[in-house]
Amino acid sequence: MKNTKIVRSAIWALLLLLIAGILIFWFSFKPDVFTGNTIKIGEIQTYSKLTVFTFPYRNGWQLALEEINNAGGVNGKKIEVISRDDQGKPGEAVKVAEELFSKDKVVLMFGSFLSNVGLAVTDFAKRNKILYIAAEPLSDAVVWAKGNRYTFRLRPSTYMQAAMLAEGAAKMPAKRWATIAPNYAYGKDAVASFKKILKAKRPDVKFVAEQWPALFKINAGAEIQALADAKPEAVYNVTFASDLAKFVREGKLRGFFKNVSMVSLLTGEPEYLDPLKAEAPEGWLVTGYPWYDIKTPAHSKFVEAYQKKFDDYPRTGSIVGYNAMYTVYHVLKKAGSTDTEKLVEAMEGLSFDSIVGPVTYRKIDHQSTMGAYVGKTALKDGKGVMVAWRYADGKDYLPSDAEVMKLRPQ
Repeated sequence: MKNTKIVRSAIWALLLLLIAGILIFWFSFKPDVFTGNTIKIGEIQTYSKLTVFTFPYRNGWQLALEEINNAGGVNGKKIEVISRDDQGKPGEAVKVAEELFSKDKVVLMFGSFLSNVGLAVTDFAKRNKILYIAAEPLSDAVVWAKGNRYTFRLRPSTYMQAAMLAEGAAKMPAKRWATIAPNYAYGKDAVASFKKILKAKRPDVKFVAEQWPALFKINAGAEIQALADAKPEAVYNVTFASDLAKFVREGKLRGFFKNVSMVSLLTGEPEYLDPLKAEAPEGWLVTGYPWYDIKTPAHSKFVEAYQKKFDDYPRTGSIVGYNAMYTVYHVLKKAGSTDTEKLVEAMEGLSFDSIVGPVTYRKIDHQSTMGAYVGKTALKDGKGVMVAWRYADGKDYLPSDAEVMKLRPQ
């Protein structure tokens, strides 16, 4: 009996030693598990500029963050966002990214607006092996030419939105086309994609002019005159923000739009359409966000919560920010870890139901399938709106895997 007790005691002692050893090993060699009370996330955005988009964007992710943390966070851990302004400068974006990574010890980063800034952060993520979720930058290079293991993009790319618009443009009788776009990565990609896709659908189409104004420095009168001189039947416009406002006003003043069909990227977004008020163009084929007419339960709930919290209506930036934060939540939950490699593995193929529909981050190129709304511009009660719109699911406007393999570095 005495020997039995000794044996039992020895067994319990060995079990306790084994458990202690496992715990020591786990916490010594598994720094990727959730520890502490919060999970630090870095966020980079151009808040000192482009406020018409970036402020609603911030409202969106802050609303989502509040919902997530009020519901218990991720496995009981609250998400803490450390936000920095990149001033719209690639160099500044890299500087603040370095601070977030080395000083603040964030486990991943999300955000950015301008494509050149997003590309700079994309390169930083690659060099430092940290997960970066590019919320807004639209250049195709973010996921293709400059794509890497650590960068993923939420918004539909220029290729995807150009494909959505080319689908409608191909049905127009116009054969002579002109383009106008800002002279930087986003504008160049948007024009190249539209021309490629439209020509594939309509081999009889001819592009007779291209105008490349410097970003936010458009000379609208000169640009309109140059386009008019080429005598196009249709124009593909990629200008936005203040450039778009100047282009629209000068075009109306000169009567340029009367006999020309207009296809315009982003023009239907409230950020850019609303400031035009009664000067908003009519009959343009656009991508945008008709928040006032979307009646799905998920979106209606979002609009109600947004208006209650901010006493304002949502813009496109709002849904981008909201979906970006929920991407962060879902990847952390799926990975069950803050280890970068496990987060990347979780991002590849990550799917969740967003307020605009299902979103999946493709493994092959890290592009999400978030779509966009396509419709026509119109005037209603003295302001611009989108009518005859539809939601174009992003998965239907992505190139084939074979094409992606040629575009993305291996």
